[in-house]
Amino acid sequence: MNLQQLEYIIAVDNLKHFGKASEKCFVTQPTLSAMIQKLEDELNLKIFDRSTHPTTTTDCGKEIIEHAKKIIKETELLREKAKEVKGIISGTLKLGIIPTISPYLLPILLKDFSIKYPEFRLHIFEMHTDTIIQKLYDGELDAGILATPIQEKDITTDFLYYEPLKVYVSQTESTLISQYILPKDIDPNRTWMLEEGNCLTNQFINFCDIKHNKNENNNIQFEIGNMQTLLQMVDINNGITILPELAVRQLDETRKKQIRNFISPTPVREISLIYYKKFSKQRLNNIIKKEISEKTKEFLPITLEKDMEIVSIY
Repeated sequence: MNLQQLEYIIAVDNLKHFGKASEKCFVTQPTLSAMIQKLEDELNLKIFDRSTHPTTTTDCGKEIIEHAKKIIKETELLREKAKEVKGIISGTLKLGIIPTISPYLLPILLKDFSIKYPEFRLHIFEMHTDTIIQKLYDGELDAGILATPIQEKDITTDFLYYEPLKVYVSQTESTLISQYILPKDIDPNRTWMLEEGNCLTNQFINFCDIKHNKNENNNIQFEIGNMQTLLQMVDINNGITILPELAVRQLDETRKKQIRNFISPTPVREISLIYYKKFSKQRLNNIIKKEISEKTKEFLPITLEKDMEIVSIY
């Protein structure tokens, strides 16, 4: 039994296909099949049912693969620990970030990152909260950056910063002229939001105590998943939406004039780095936390002031 065989069975389990798994592992299919067969013979059990299409994992195989994932992850941690002992900052961190954070935080985080940490390989994936959490449990991600608090067993949350939420209004919006508004001033019939289930949408709904607007316009219905598209819909069709502080900072001067602030308490979202403590790459996580803290401390608060209110994502 060797680590290569464990990587092969994990690949087949993920892809449900011996051919695709061999391509991913950069070996020929006969080689991969023979190595898996050898492992099955050694363990005296069948890991896969080869008669089905797609290939299915047997009940016994599922348990073996769960242990294999843990062994592979522990091996990675051992290699990183060896480098840490030698004072080398290196390794790979697979990081998931939600779409309402990634386009605004990543340019800040990644500035000069590769120069500062030439042996630190950062693989970044944009995905929603539920997907990040599931992939942390599955060992497919090492860490995630998203809005908290969350209620998940065995997930560790390391606070990063608080991010104020603001209102963006169209140039022709006549109902929100004042620079400071109350939640009750928000008209849900004139509000554009991201797709249902998005955590930023949930926070907006909870803070303003409104129902989710499906963004319907006669016979057109929108399920918007992109912040830039959302801004364009507001500009073209009038109305309002909500933006986090980092997104506001990237607006041009014309659009910044269309920003409105909430009257105290200011709604903020809590942003954290999360990871599954059983698979934690703590040293690499700490570097990400340190870099984000250093590059955002001048314009994002790290303490909850009296005039702030954390908005729930549930």
